[in-house]
Amino acid sequence: MLLLFSASALAKKPETGFLDRSVTVQGTAYKFQVFVPEDWTAGKEWPVILFLHGAGERGDDGLVQTEVGLGSAVRQARSRFPAIIVMPQCRKDGWWPVAPMDEVAMKALDQSQQEFHGDPQRVYLTGLSMGGYGTWHLAGKYPGRFAAIVPICGGIIPPHSGSEPAAQDNKPYEDAAKKIGSGTPVWIFHGGDDDTVPVTESRRMAEAMKALGGEVHYTEYPGVGHDSWDKAYAEPELMTWMLSKSLAVAKTK
Repeated sequence: MLLLFSASALAKKPETGFLDRSVTVQGTAYKFQVFVPEDWTAGKEWPVILFLHGAGERGDDGLVQTEVGLGSAVRQARSRFPAIIVMPQCRKDGWWPVAPMDEVAMKALDQSQQEFHGDPQRVYLTGLSMGGYGTWHLAGKYPGRFAAIVPICGGIIPPHSGSEPAAQDNKPYEDAAKKIGSGTPVWIFHGGDDDTVPVTESRRMAEAMKALGGEVHYTEYPGVGHDSWDKAYAEPELMTWMLSKSLAVAKTK
């Protein structure tokens, strides 16, 4: 009887840590990862963070996107991240702001939110580089879905796209900001010496969001190149700030 009890207890213990999952979009299966805190329980609703990786982590193994950025920060100090973290993976020829990859990200989020008792009032979005572009894109495509967003070294106009606006043309950034709206708090990060994504992308989005009158924080790291995500995700106040935001609170203001 003791053996049977022990086996039953083990069977009921929930899986935690980095878990393998997959989602199907338009008949194609996409692997992704979900981080579940060690003290997870179905007895309460949990905050959920959707993380979008950069171009260097594209692929179909469903794993490498956890090795750079937020996944790396979690491994270094898991106690700082008391949330469900959804980490989809963009295919080699894909781009987060372009279908079907944006749909893959959102479906992975929806699936994980349902499986792990995610709190619909506390869903957050962050991404780096290509994922920073994806963060701005999804926040504008699904306004009011995210309680806060954290785009890192991203932007609106892709680098080397041949369509960079003139210095005085702020319309693409103003249009993007209006889609998101003033009700979504944002904390933007960028390296001052980024030679991959121009720092002006984040500066212009910060100004466009501020013009709407919402809560906007902008952190620029002097002398830091493209990998500003290491410093950003190590910021002591970032997770406290992010997880303090709630759609329920925003709607009462």
